[in-house]
Amino acid sequence: MIVMHYCDIAPGHPWHGPYHDNEYGFPLSDETALFERLVLEIMQAGLSWVLILKKRQAMREAFAGFAVDRVAAFDDADIERLLGNAGIIRNRRKIEAVIHNAGVIQGMRADGGFAAWLDRHHPRPHPDWVKLFRKTFRFTGGEICREFLLSTGYLPGAHGDACPVQQQIIAQRPPWLRAGL
Repeated sequence: MIVMHYCDIAPGHPWHGPYHDNEYGFPLSDETALFERLVLEIMQAGLSWVLILKKRQAMREAFAGFAVDRVAAFDDADIERLLGNAGIIRNRRKIEAVIHNAGVIQGMRADGGFAAWLDRHHPRPHPDWVKLFRKTFRFTGGEICREFLLSTGYLPGAHGDACPVQQQIIAQRPPWLRAGL
């Protein structure tokens, strides 16, 4: 069986290409960017990544630019508004998880924030990450956790060694490289 890598299919694609070339695997430390990536991974569960990329701008608008404080303050009326928005993924469990997770990230600020929380727990084996994410956040199973960590530079493997983007990522010294993974 031939295993396709994202680097084999993404370059040149109108949606996958820009994400692959400019975001996927690059280290993130900004709270809003990390939250956005977590939201996108949660919303992707059971769906295609290209669908998420196509709906990304609508989700950005619906979820207040992924501003953690604003999303954490969403109430039942906001949930109903979101469920009525055809531009986003309209799944009540996912929407409620996003709002809950924004509150969790707010609570992390007392200890340095979301990036500091990730750094404190890095590195660890994938099953341990999954346990930690499930204990801390809602709607974060194994694949969501893996893709979030790959996409934000905490796990190696987002790009193949032959991919030119890999060298750009290495130059930024992502967490996986600093940890010697």
